[in-house]
Amino acid sequence: MTDTDPRTRTTPTAARRSKSRGAIPVESADIRLIRIFLRVVEAGGLSAAQSELNLALSSISEKISALEARYGLKLCKRGRSGFSLTPAGEDFYKEAQRLLGSLDQFSNRVAGFSSQMPRSLAVGLVDTIISDPLCPVSRAVAKFAEAAPSVHLEIATLSPGELLREVIGQKVDLAVGSFPRAAMGLDYLSLHDEQHNLYCACTHQLFDMPDPQIGIDSIREHRIIARSYWASRDIRVFAISAPHATVSNMEAEAHLILSGAYLGYLPDHYAAKFPGQLRAIRPDLFSYVAKFQVAARQDWQSRQATRAFIEALQEASSELRAR
Repeated sequence: MTDTDPRTRTTPTAARRSKSRGAIPVESADIRLIRIFLRVVEAGGLSAAQSELNLALSSISEKISALEARYGLKLCKRGRSGFSLTPAGEDFYKEAQRLLGSLDQFSNRVAGFSSQMPRSLAVGLVDTIISDPLCPVSRAVAKFAEAAPSVHLEIATLSPGELLREVIGQKVDLAVGSFPRAAMGLDYLSLHDEQHNLYCACTHQLFDMPDPQIGIDSIREHRIIARSYWASRDIRVFAISAPHATVSNMEAEAHLILSGAYLGYLPDHYAAKFPGQLRAIRPDLFSYVAKFQVAARQDWQSRQATRAFIEALQEASSELRAR
């Protein structure tokens, strides 16, 4: 076989691919560039990340280019056509999340070595729970602020599904809510119960109809709201093929119900904020109890601030239920 046989030739491109790129050590300058990259991705583009990063657009672009050059990867497409990640960029983003999550864990663990609280604690909540007389969050915050005055609290309000993803992704340390689906790898600790009912507005045609005249068949004749995180339950209860509107939080649901055009579920404590405007329909048929819990990663007891806040929640919840 001759040297020019096509079966034995190696093209320059193939030769380059055959060489594995050596591991590049992560340095402090890289961490800063990676953090900027994550902010850009989570904001949805360079322009959208400007205010959060407090950097000029050209400076952000230069730093992304420097990160690409550092690791020899094309991470994203940016320009007039918009912002999008390349396949390599998507993989890099996931690894960057793991890296920074590990660094945060390291910082918290090292802080624990000297019996000091970490610098910050991120807590996730579902919306509208402030009007619930059994909600322990405010009391727990007071207890935690007294026990850990130097810890910076970060509070995020999201839907139940989003909260669980944030806990798993280590974006928040713990979450308080009623969770329709249990995600694996988390602990769930009971707090209290929240009563929900199906509501209509005073302008809805069912408002003045006596309960005995309202059945599931008559409910199906009207527009029904489903919650994006609990849609299957709402559809199953009323045996309908699809909802007429979908919401991601209780305030959005209240807007639709108060329009008089829709029926939907609300917590009783939140519906009480609209006296004379809302009516619970057939509580004997359609009411249910939402179990409120605190969700945290299974190592929560080894994380000082998380453990302190959860213990404050449990103590406050016990006090409120005992009243």
